[in-house]
Amino acid sequence: MKIAIVNGPNLNLIGTREPSIYGNQSFNEYLEQLSNDSKAEIIFFQSNIEGEIIDYLQKTSVDGFIINAGGYSHTSVAIRDCIASIIPPVVEVHISNISARESFRHESLLTPVCSGCIFGFGLESYRLAINFFENKNIN
Repeated sequence: MKIAIVNGPNLNLIGTREPSIYGNQSFNEYLEQLSNDSKAEIIFFQSNIEGEIIDYLQKTSVDGFIINAGGYSHTSVAIRDCIASIIPPVVEVHISNISARESFRHESLLTPVCSGCIFGFGLESYRLAINFFENKNIN
């Protein structure tokens, strides 16, 4: 099984950006742990550019995507349309509890076209999404 993690804008700053919300561990450090612990092959892509995220989702052959589109979750009809158009299932993740943050973060345009949404468990939100795919494959 091959799963792609796709991170959007500013998520390249995990580990230094607002540590009280996003923690102190870099995503690359976490990704190494996640890859070692997973039965699936994990590939990773990050971009601050909406079109690059869309191109990646359209052109990458995987069994599933895990997307943390960052701020684009709340604004991008284009990423939403892309997710609705591709065949592999997509799980949306957020590191923070978006429902406990600013009101503009309470609604994601992506959630209705994703298989599920996991948020509020820190970086472990990604592991929970991987577990979904691994368990789905077993059933």
